[in-house]
Amino acid sequence: MNFTAFLSIVATMFLLLFCGCLCKKWHIIDDVASGRLSALIIKVGQPALIVSAMLSAPYSPENLRLAGYAFLLGCFLHLFMAVIAYIFCKPIRNMEERKILEFATVFTNCGFMGFPLLEALMPGRGLFLGAFYMISFQLFIWSWGVAILARKRDDIRLTPWKILVNFGSVPSLIGFLLFLLRLPFPDFVMPAPFTSFFSYLGGLCTPVSMLITGALIASYPAKAFFSAPRVWLISACKLLILPFCVFGITFALGLPTDFILLATVEAALPSASTVVMMGETYHVNPTFAARVVGISSLLSVATMPLIIYAAQSLLRV
Repeated sequence: MNFTAFLSIVATMFLLLFCGCLCKKWHIIDDVASGRLSALIIKVGQPALIVSAMLSAPYSPENLRLAGYAFLLGCFLHLFMAVIAYIFCKPIRNMEERKILEFATVFTNCGFMGFPLLEALMPGRGLFLGAFYMISFQLFIWSWGVAILARKRDDIRLTPWKILVNFGSVPSLIGFLLFLLRLPFPDFVMPAPFTSFFSYLGGLCTPVSMLITGALIASYPAKAFFSAPRVWLISACKLLILPFCVFGITFALGLPTDFILLATVEAALPSASTVVMMGETYHVNPTFAARVVGISSLLSVATMPLIIYAAQSLLRV
């Protein structure tokens, strides 16, 4: 498992963040462009990325079993982080800040950043496992995530329709059905134009989302970032303590190495850029949400290599 490749991708992410900052300073990406690019990623890029990732491995009973394990691991991890986030954030008196910090602690950037990092660590299978892990992300963000934002609000309703039918669940179902299609038709091969279509659209996600995050970071003066000690503290706990806890639990349970790494990487990722988009959608302090995501993304450049190096050393891989 190539740690050098992992480190190279982290460095690339940092450069994309920096480029996003420059685009904001040079007025290439303004607030309107950022909103439209976010909509493009959520409604077009992310669905294509999910389908493309699920088709990255051929169907086999073994791959189906691994996909099921990745999904169940994702459910366990989201439940664990939801409990920890609730305990960590409960003392916060400002309700809107509490909602954003709790939301940002539970939901990590498992697609846009997670997919390339997992593939670097586990070539040929990291992307596939990450795709089925992401199904749990979609289920939880549209159920528990919305429930967090809906606290003490009468204008936000959580319905089964919203949980089951959204820009994450529908492509997840399509990708899974296409994956299963090879069960009765083992020689079925998706025509090249279709696989390229999903691959190209999905390829937008990582660079564009990092540019948007960089633009968000540049929207605020440095003083605004360094005057938020609570955000730095919770982000540091999320990016350092939680990943080591997840590693310890999965290692103690005797899970296979790939699944220990999958869980550890997902826990070590910064807060999802979706936090800002959901904050804007449900009118829950999107400005504070942008600051949280920005600080988390900056910190993760230093913490992720440390976490993964330690995990690989302990696993001796």
